[in-house]
Amino acid sequence: MLLGASEDIAAGTRVRRTGRVADVPVGNTLLGRIVNSLGQPIDEMGPLIETERWPIEREAPAILDRAPVNDPLQTGIKVIDATIPIGRGQRQLIVGDRQTGKTAIAVATLVNQRERDVVCIYCAIGQRGDAVARVIETLRTQQVMSQTIVVTAAAQDPPGLQFITPYAATSMAEYFMAQGRDVVIVYDDLTRHALAYRELSLLLRRPPGREAYPGDIFYIHARLLERSTRLARGGSLTALPIIESRRKTWPPTLPLI
Repeated sequence: MLLGASEDIAAGTRVRRTGRVADVPVGNTLLGRIVNSLGQPIDEMGPLIETERWPIEREAPAILDRAPVNDPLQTGIKVIDATIPIGRGQRQLIVGDRQTGKTAIAVATLVNQRERDVVCIYCAIGQRGDAVARVIETLRTQQVMSQTIVVTAAAQDPPGLQFITPYAATSMAEYFMAQGRDVVIVYDDLTRHALAYRELSLLLRRPPGREAYPGDIFYIHARLLERSTRLARGGSLTALPIIESRRKTWPPTLPLI
């Protein structure tokens, strides 16, 4: 599984082991930066000052280490906050057809944390470059970028890089949660993450399951989202995963959360 350029790789190319599992840099130096799935800066703001590295795959907190979700996380959208309020440490799915405003809801939630001590992480998986640029410009215009980390893997990146993107972003978020801070992370979107995993699985000759997706696709997403919680002694990690429905409908349906 390649995590970088493959133009110079051919049969017989010599490789060597690094001796460690996949990890990413974590810490306050990432705030306000745009990085890829490996934690490498892609915003032309200079190199990162690394203080600590965490593996991208970590076990979810145990049940006894968790606390009840009772503090609200305001999205800034009155109809959502009044009818179905989201709590800090909750996992809330945003699902709908394409071009129905799913990303707009998530970005509005990030913008609403501007005057609150909440770390925001926007994880773009397989998105077009112009779409990610618009989100970044909105965060900068609304003065939220200073407390935000953008982790992105473009549509033209290798499927291996797209696959590890949400895990890397979650490890960055878990660092702040362990420091006692509240974090909200947006996965935009897990449909493209599933497509990248399907491509890898088919190349590995794994048998496809329902709708040609691997049989464990639900497990890998559940394992990812299980890392979002509220700690009894620490902060919280609120997850807002986005999924694009595939059904062709007209008129288009509104996104459900």
